[in-house]
Amino acid sequence: MIDPKPTASHFINGAYVEDTEGAAIDVIYPATGEVIGRVHSATPQIVQAALAAAKAAQPAWAAMTGTERGRILRRAADMMRAQNRSLSELETYDTGKPLQETLVADATSAADALEYFGGLAGSLTGEHVQFGEDFIYTIREPLGLCVGIGAWNYPTQIAAWKGAPALACGNAMVFKPSETTPLCALKVAEILHEAGLPAGLYNVVQGLGDVGAALVSDPLVDKVSLTGSLPTGRKVYAAAAEGMRHVTMELGGKSPLIIFDDAELEAAVSG
Repeated sequence: MIDPKPTASHFINGAYVEDTEGAAIDVIYPATGEVIGRVHSATPQIVQAALAAAKAAQPAWAAMTGTERGRILRRAADMMRAQNRSLSELETYDTGKPLQETLVADATSAADALEYFGGLAGSLTGEHVQFGEDFIYTIREPLGLCVGIGAWNYPTQIAAWKGAPALACGNAMVFKPSETTPLCALKVAEILHEAGLPAGLYNVVQGLGDVGAALVSDPLVDKVSLTGSLPTGRKVYAAAAEGMRHVTMELGGKSPLIIFDDAELEAAVSG
């Protein structure tokens, strides 16, 4: 198995960045409870550095053709598949899921997302609609700076699922993974950069709810995408709405369960 210790807590402007002024977050391997690493929550300075890097890099990325952007994403997908074993081991350390699952479900799915949106990027054009002698046309324009906030259960997939469509459409992203699974998103950022993604377009910062709140309420941000709980979704939506930002949310709390212990189940069946 790989050594899961991260190079540094954050990935900003194409490089790993450490700032120990932020609160320490232990990385715990859920299968054993062992502390396998440590990252530090983003300070306000780190948050601003990530947002500024993304904002500065986005215009040149948007000016590239969709085909050029897609080529980089497809290259990242190939690299991710080539590194599937180590990425799967990292996912197992991050989440506690068995390796037999992560080998076939996590990095491979993330690579699929990068490949799909990379292939789609060149065809994302406007429309021409004829109205008799007249016509209208539409032009697709990037939103700008997107913030992604991920959940703990599929850290590699979610990092790619949020990043791939945003990047394909000419946007930049600052991504905050769940504080309980901080490792995988850093590797996704590293692979994207090695595949040729210009510095600043995909940044990762660590942190708890205060970091997420700082990201979604910052005036530089144009869109927020959250995967998380319903209570968190309410807070994010309220904070983002104040600045009239676009918001996409995938929330939990939709699958209620009734659980009986053996004695209760036996009584219910016999009664």
